[in-house]
Amino acid sequence: MLNNQRQDVDLDSVFQALADPTRRAIVVRLCEGPASVSELAKPFSMSLPAIVQHLQVLEHSGLVRSEKTGRVRSCSIVPSAVRSAEAWLGLRRTSAERRLDRLEEFLSIPDNTTPANEH
Repeated sequence: MLNNQRQDVDLDSVFQALADPTRRAIVVRLCEGPASVSELAKPFSMSLPAIVQHLQVLEHSGLVRSEKTGRVRSCSIVPSAVRSAEAWLGLRRTSAERRLDRLEEFLSIPDNTTPANEH
């Protein structure tokens, strides 16, 4: 149970981090490859400290890691965190798809109680 609780906490952090459009855009960019903080900040009309705060939230969630080399801080995506969120969503999608499949089967059963001339 503790492991599931820990996983839930991690997923909570991941989904909270992804709730913000700026952070989602940063994640999308980092899925293309590592980037420096200044590169990540370019497309946004906000201060560098504001971008750093967004990156801190992403790091805290486990989605992003950063490394400082000299004066440059580079960020990269953590694929396992993305896969965890994707797997959790995939399980929910699969369950919902099964319910929709059952509904489709139910709706495709011909109604033998309706007279043919009333269609």
